[in-house]
Amino acid sequence: MKKVMFVCKKNSARSQIAEGFAKTLGAGKIAVTSSGLEASVVNPNAVEVMSEIGIDITDQTSKALSDFQAEDYDAVISLCGCGVNLPEAWILREVFEDWQLEDPAGKSKETFQTVRDQIKERVANLVEKLS
Repeated sequence: MKKVMFVCKKNSARSQIAEGFAKTLGAGKIAVTSSGLEASVVNPNAVEVMSEIGIDITDQTSKALSDFQAEDYDAVISLCGCGVNLPEAWILREVFEDWQLEDPAGKSKETFQTVRDQIKERVANLVEKLS
């Protein structure tokens, strides 16, 4: 089973949404973690827009990338264009993608929903590619 790390700046919205989708769409196919260049808190709007489609991410917590080892992961997905800021070991995994999605923090609920839907499609494609 491939291990996937979703990483973003603060692990508060995009990477949390990706983790929620990957745990649901990739159950039994991939193992998933999310983290940020720094830890913060899970954005309540991310929790709300995932709840709207029946995915509960209330138990997820924000974690720092520095708490993990790159060699433990097969795939690393940057959601915010932060790939340039990641230590080289993370970029050199078997699969590295930088999705460069808009940061919905501080924006409308509709922006969160749009980003959520973009993430769902990309996670579904990733699960298919890795399993």
